[in-house]
Amino acid sequence: MIGFQTLLRKEILRFWKVAFQTVAAPVLTSLLYLLIFAHVMAGSNAAFPGVTNEQFLIPGLAMMTMLQNAFANTSSSLIQSKITGNILFILLPPLSHWNFYFAYVIAATVRGLAVGLGVFLVGIFMAHIPVYNAAWILVFAFLGSAMLAALGIIAGLWADKFDQIAAFQNFIIMPLTFLSGVFYSIHSLPAFWQTLSHFNPFFYMIDGFRFGFFGKSDVSVWLSFSVALGAFACLSAGAVWLLKSGYKLRQ
Repeated sequence: MIGFQTLLRKEILRFWKVAFQTVAAPVLTSLLYLLIFAHVMAGSNAAFPGVTNEQFLIPGLAMMTMLQNAFANTSSSLIQSKITGNILFILLPPLSHWNFYFAYVIAATVRGLAVGLGVFLVGIFMAHIPVYNAAWILVFAFLGSAMLAALGIIAGLWADKFDQIAAFQNFIIMPLTFLSGVFYSIHSLPAFWQTLSHFNPFFYMIDGFRFGFFGKSDVSVWLSFSVALGAFACLSAGAVWLLKSGYKLRQ
């Protein structure tokens, strides 16, 4: 446990030492999105009855920011360690692949939650945000951050240079988050795009997270929970298997 605790502390300090960049900057970016889209959507019909556009946007932006930053934490940490060579100092101690997995995922989840909380605190100055079910909010916040942390481990192990991580984020993470209902209800989409949205696991995390605030969602919250949990389990299994095999770590 000493090795696990040390690695976890190292990963948390890694992003906390530059919190202005890793926490404050994403919160500011989300605020800009909120200001722009709230202005663009002003006067349009609300996605849910009794929910203003500002209220609708804030949970979606918070979850989007959590997902992106949890992924960035694990993927950037691994690729930096591999390129600089200091991954050797993590592999030398008698740490199991489970120690490795949990330390990286928990640290990334902490960063995701810190950023999400920052977006929420900024958002309450712009709109009243009700809380319908705090348990669902916490479940999807933890599950979403942990899922993207596991995906970040896979990407960090697979990549050999920063360009590959950037491509992974720009061509997979960003499109999936932006097309997951952050800025709209999928019921406003044509039938084809509604069907396509149901194949996006990010949609279920954002929809379930939003349900915790408003008690309203585009699909059943239990369906969202099942899909998010299944996606997390699959990605975690893949990440643990790669860590156990030493994929691109022992070269």
